[in-house]
Amino acid sequence: MADIPENAPDHCPGTESDQAGKSTACQGCPNQNVCSTKPKGPDPDLGDITEKMSKVKHKLIILSGKGGVGKSTFTAHLAHGLSADDNKQIGVLDVDICGPSLPKIFGVEGEQVHQSGSGWSPVYVDDNLSLMSVGFLLSKADEAVIWRGPKKNGLIKQFLRDVDWGEIDYLLIDTPPGTSDEHLSVAQYLKESDVDGAIVITTPQEVALLDVRKEITFCKKVDLPIIGVVENMSSFVCPKCKVSTQIFPASTGGGQKMAEDMKVPFLGSLPLDPRIGKCCDEGKSFLTEVPDSPATQAYKEIMSKIVDYCVKRKESKEKDTGEMKNNI
Repeated sequence: MADIPENAPDHCPGTESDQAGKSTACQGCPNQNVCSTKPKGPDPDLGDITEKMSKVKHKLIILSGKGGVGKSTFTAHLAHGLSADDNKQIGVLDVDICGPSLPKIFGVEGEQVHQSGSGWSPVYVDDNLSLMSVGFLLSKADEAVIWRGPKKNGLIKQFLRDVDWGEIDYLLIDTPPGTSDEHLSVAQYLKESDVDGAIVITTPQEVALLDVRKEITFCKKVDLPIIGVVENMSSFVCPKCKVSTQIFPASTGGGQKMAEDMKVPFLGSLPLDPRIGKCCDEGKSFLTEVPDSPATQAYKEIMSKIVDYCVKRKESKEKDTGEMKNNI
């Protein structure tokens, strides 16, 4: 778990502090005993995680402040869109421990994870698209995961350290809503792994934007670059007449205005098409099933911006590295 910012709620000292589990702020915390007995200092597994992640060219974290805004749906279709290039290898890591929906969305529910000498093998959706999720580790689809923070963090670490992705171009990490244990763990474990950035998903209503502002603040506090904000369900597009209707009117300007206020990029808006939900239920790619939908075009435009960001960031890093070598 990452160090807690100075103005964190309840004045938590952070798991690496000498006062972890001992300060007055720790009284009554369910993790008090774990924090007080945990060895202090750098996590010895960080080196293994960093080495494993060095084989991944681009690492993207998908975030949302509130549940139900379509974060996992966006993650799945971004993966489908990227994997349309047969020369690219795409991996998806589902760290929504309590609500793993990606196996269903990708149509691989009920598959088993196999272990080899090089680690856990992810489940392959296509030849160049693989997925790892706690959903594959449950005995039944409706089994509830009732875990406290340390156990969830341990599984996230194991996913990052032990899954054998091989050499892949993009790893998309789908997180649960909010800014809690899972997010802090991902930020801490990938601290030295050069994450490209986060994509933040919202809907137009102020009740969603309120939580997204907190998510953006979280990213800034843990030094996680923000690739941009995507506004999902911005309008409803009739599948027959193609007329667009505002289902969730933006009372305060919507995602674009919020992004401008928070000084982060706005990647675009995604219209609501009822066939998206149908494709997710059936484990199919909406982008290939309904290629003529305005939502498909919007997905492709947003994906293009994300790819451009990653390419330019890589080129900038290579240029800086070259200049540093020339100056030595």
